[in-house]
Amino acid sequence: MTVPKRSPCPVASMLDILGDKWTLLVVRDLLMGKQTYKALQDSPEGIPSNILAERLKRLEAEGILHKERYQANPVRYHYRLTDKGKELSDVMQVMVKWGNKHIAGTYTPAQIKQFIQQITG
Repeated sequence: MTVPKRSPCPVASMLDILGDKWTLLVVRDLLMGKQTYKALQDSPEGIPSNILAERLKRLEAEGILHKERYQANPVRYHYRLTDKGKELSDVMQVMVKWGNKHIAGTYTPAQIKQFIQQITG
């Protein structure tokens, strides 16, 4: 279990792990079924490769995802959410609901699914 870094407040502690502009997008993509570095990097938001690598390491260190090697030469990994990471699905659903209500032009859950299916084949 993670020890609070700056405050025992659960919101501050969660933000210490997930509170930048990229990390929850990586979690979103993992929740939507993406599993490889390339698939994560190909997301429409265009996460820079150095930031993606750092976020994957951080999420693994926090026990939110685990990686499993699927190719030896060159070494390549599948990334999958742990049970702890999968529990973020509830958080993401609330964020989608809020965004749909308060931000014009955002994708509905059905549109998100359709969009992900289109980009993942």
